[in-house]
Amino acid sequence: MFRSSLLLSLLLSTAALLPAAELVTANLNATLTSDGAIIRGPRTQKHLALVFTGHEFAEGGETIANELHKHNAKASFFFTGDFLRATNHHLILRRLLEDGHYLGPHSDKHLLYCPWDGPKTNLVTREEFRSDLEANLQALQSFGIRRDQIRFFLPPFEHYNQQIADWSHEMGLTLINFTPGTRSNADYTGEADRNFVPSKTIFDSIIAKEQKDPNGLNGFLLLLHIGSGPNRRDKFQARFGELLDYVSGKGYQFVRVDQLLEPK
Repeated sequence: MFRSSLLLSLLLSTAALLPAAELVTANLNATLTSDGAIIRGPRTQKHLALVFTGHEFAEGGETIANELHKHNAKASFFFTGDFLRATNHHLILRRLLEDGHYLGPHSDKHLLYCPWDGPKTNLVTREEFRSDLEANLQALQSFGIRRDQIRFFLPPFEHYNQQIADWSHEMGLTLINFTPGTRSNADYTGEADRNFVPSKTIFDSIIAKEQKDPNGLNGFLLLLHIGSGPNRRDKFQARFGELLDYVSGKGYQFVRVDQLLEPK
């Protein structure tokens, strides 16, 4: 009895030292969260969600759409209101909708919600947050997307805090973010940037994660950008088809975020 109590005490004290997300890793049916946002779906099946964001640029849109169609893959796209209102993006937007991909909000003006360094205090008020996000939702609805179909929100800069997650919930939206462990979200960086990450490094990081993670890429939200703009010549979309070939060859299915996080 004493030994059992001692073991339980040790387990509880060890658990207290772990990040919240790590406490649920034993339950493969659970979603992993960070600061109130879902960062990984269930890891029981070889399903992952390809997630794209867009604010200004979309030069990778046609290549991405073609490769998704070729691989019979569904993806999720989160766009700002500015992106949605830009008429030069309307052709790719209509194609993504026709192909059955998920479209969701990424804020209207791509606001920075909290500082990059130090405490994650709010840089926006609740009213500013709601007004900006509501404008983004209206822009989505102008493409025929019903309000009740918009259930997930990916924050601008993929940077947020618990209060942003709470405010999102108040508006009927679930905050999501990319699954950490790869460099995929750095595909926007330009060669002149200090934080530039080459496409080969991005590609290799995804392969390494698949091979080393005990659950592979199961439940992953793999974030990329639909465009990186003129400051990056090494476009990752040139390797996107190769990535789909590799991952699908390992038996994974590419599903929308609602299919990954709300399985029926």
